[in-house]
Amino acid sequence: MLVIDQAIKAWTRNNLMVGQYWDGGPWKGVFELTLSYNKGIAFGMFQGSALLMAPVAIVIAGFAVYTMHKNQNETRWGTIALALLASGAIGNLIDRVANPKGVTDMFLVRLASITNGRINDFPVFNFADSCITVSMIMLFLTWGKPAKDDQTEPLQPKEEVL
Repeated sequence: MLVIDQAIKAWTRNNLMVGQYWDGGPWKGVFELTLSYNKGIAFGMFQGSALLMAPVAIVIAGFAVYTMHKNQNETRWGTIALALLASGAIGNLIDRVANPKGVTDMFLVRLASITNGRINDFPVFNFADSCITVSMIMLFLTWGKPAKDDQTEPLQPKEEVL
């Protein structure tokens, strides 16, 4: 996922100028590719503090890798989710450190087109952001339910003795 993220970011930087939309985009007017840079964190929050957040990305990636190795009984979904989390955090960290313009973002979902202007467009995001978001949903679903061993048997009605 990290390689895919970096490849998409490199293609976007090499083929588009800031604010330019790719004519060959996936779904014109709804889901488009454009180049923008983000000097904050997810969805443009905390602008200008991206380098200060770099240690957070290292901790998140380290936590994910540590958890995968420490918990050998992790489910396949949990392992995939942790790998997505680590690759997304590292992918954006690379941009924060190596790119003075900020993290490369390119995916634009035009919610205003879908909802006739009732909802604003979704903030521009990238593949690493998608990995992090999907991993959080997967972890919530995986870790939020009890393990099979922890599930209690349903109560059975007692037989009456006559």
